[in-house]
Amino acid sequence: MNAYKRRTTVEWCINKLKQWRGLASRYDKTAAISLAGLRIAAVFIWSAS
Repeated sequence: MNAYKRRTTVEWCINKLKQWRGLASRYDKTAAISLAGLRIAAVFIWSAS
């Protein structure tokens, strides 16, 4: 049951991040900028919930 709960949480997070099209299609030039965008998106998602 614990594995199912983790899987659901991961899938939920991935679906939320898909709303950020710039992250999904990697318009950024470097990995560092992509990681920074991912962190910013995660903070926005976390603060909204």
